[in-house]
Amino acid sequence: MLLAREFVTYLSRQLVTKLSPGILETSAPDAVAEKIDETISAELAVEDRLNDEVRDLLSQYSEYMRREGVSYQEMFRRIKNTLITQRKVIRASGRDTGDAMKLSRDKVTDISHKLVDTLRKMRELRLKVKDSNTVRLEIVRILTELLTAEEKVDRAARQKIRSQKREIAEGTEEWDLLHKRYYSEELKKLGIHLAKQ
Repeated sequence: MLLAREFVTYLSRQLVTKLSPGILETSAPDAVAEKIDETISAELAVEDRLNDEVRDLLSQYSEYMRREGVSYQEMFRRIKNTLITQRKVIRASGRDTGDAMKLSRDKVTDISHKLVDTLRKMRELRLKVKDSNTVRLEIVRILTELLTAEEKVDRAARQKIRSQKREIAEGTEEWDLLHKRYYSEELKKLGIHLAKQ
């Protein structure tokens, strides 16, 4: 997933906290946060499933690609772009679309629409603001604020890995472990303790 599982849980809790009491009232904030978490996770999983499908397709053509000298990355990008267009999937990765955050602006907007629908259907809360667009815009603002902070944390963690005495290749187990550790340390500096979530 593009965002750490723990960070999605944190995002969900923060949305409930920041939307209360001005936009919504609830006596079950944990239940509301859990439903928001499910909605965001489901949206992020769409592109993960698409990536898995592309990998499966490419594994069937590995011999052809080797014979023709076609790069795996280039084929992956082409097939993924084709499937995204055919299925009208909104790209989750902000880096693919030139956005500064991990999630693209379009994906944040899409998630905000889905969250408003989710909140409207929930019995555990009462929306104090009747205008859906006002609620949606506030969700976008909160998500953007949190994702901007997360992006700074991710950049700082990546910089710490790059500053090691020897080069550590991204994607390796060592890189992943270091990134997770540094990422967690940087979040703690902002007062975000993922382990508590």
